Amino acid sequence: MIVKEEFLNKLRQFFGLNLYEVRIWTALLSRGVSTAGELSDIGNVPRSRAYDILESLEKKGFVVMKLGKPIKYIAVEPKEVVERVKKLVMEDAHDSVKKLEELKTTDVLRELDLLHKQGIEFIEPTDLSGAIRGRHNIYAHMESLIKNAEKSVTIVTTGKGLIRKSEALKSTLDKLKKKNVRIRIAANITKASLDAAKEMGKVAEVKSTNKVNARFCIIDNKDLIFMVMNDENVHPSYDVGIWVNTPLFTSALDGMFELAWKDMIPLDKVKV
Repeated sequence: MIVKEEFLNKLRQFFGLNLYEVRIWTALLSRGVSTAGELSDIGNVPRSRAYDILESLEKKGFVVMKLGKPIKYIAVEPKEVVERVKKLVMEDAHDSVKKLEELKTTDVLRELDLLHKQGIEFIEPTDLSGAIRGRHNIYAHMESLIKNAEKSVTIVTTGKGLIRKSEALKSTLDKLKKKNVRIRIAANITKASLDAAKEMGKVAEVKSTNKVNARFCIIDNKDLIFMVMNDENVHPSYDVGIWVNTPLFTSALDGMFELAWKDMIPLDKVKV
C-alpha cells in the first residue's frame, strides 16, 4: 500500500492522530480486516508499537478488535469515524470551557492576576506596545481593550471592516453603551455595508467618510491599535496591527479625529 505523505498529513490535522496512527489506520482501511503484524508491515510501523497504536485507535473509535486467534482488527466506516471524532472534540471542548470557567473562582487566577499587576509596575511605558499578526488575533486584542473602556471608544475603518466589526464587536459595544461610554465609528459606508452601519448605529454614533483612509481604534485616549496594511490587499492571516499604550499620542490623534468628525456625514443622511 502506497499512501502519499501529503494525504497522511491531512489526516493527522483533521483527526488529531500521530504519524504511526494514520499509517496503521490507512493500512487497515485498505484491508478491512487484518492482524497487528500485517498492519505494521503494510504501514511501515515497528511491530513493537503496532499493538499500542491499535489499542489507541480502538479507544478513539477508529477500529474494532475482532475476537478470536490470532487477534484481528476491523476498520470502522470513515463516515462513522468522523461522527465519533466530532463528538469527542465537542465533549473535550465542553470540558475545557468548564475548567476555564471554574478557574475564575480559584486562587490560581488570583495569583496570576497578582503576578501580572506586580509585573506591570516594573514596565516602562514604552514597553506597552506590540505587533499583532492575523486579523483574528487583532480583533481579539481589540475586544479585550474595548471591553475595559471607561470613557470613550473611537473606531475608524473601511466599509468591509465595518461589516466585520459589526459581527465581532457589536455585543461588546452594546455593553459599553449601557455604561454610558461614548462610542464613535467612522467608515466609508457603501451599499454593501449599510446594513452593518445601521446595526452599529444601535450602539454607537456612526458617520460616513471617504476622506479618511485608515484603520485604527482609540480606547480612552490611552490605547491605540492601528492596522498597517490596506485590507483590500492583504489576506486576513497576514494582516498586521500595532498596539501602543501612549496617552500623549492618542490624545493628539483623537483631537485630529474630532475635527474630521464634524465634517463627516451622519448615518441618517447617508445616501448609497
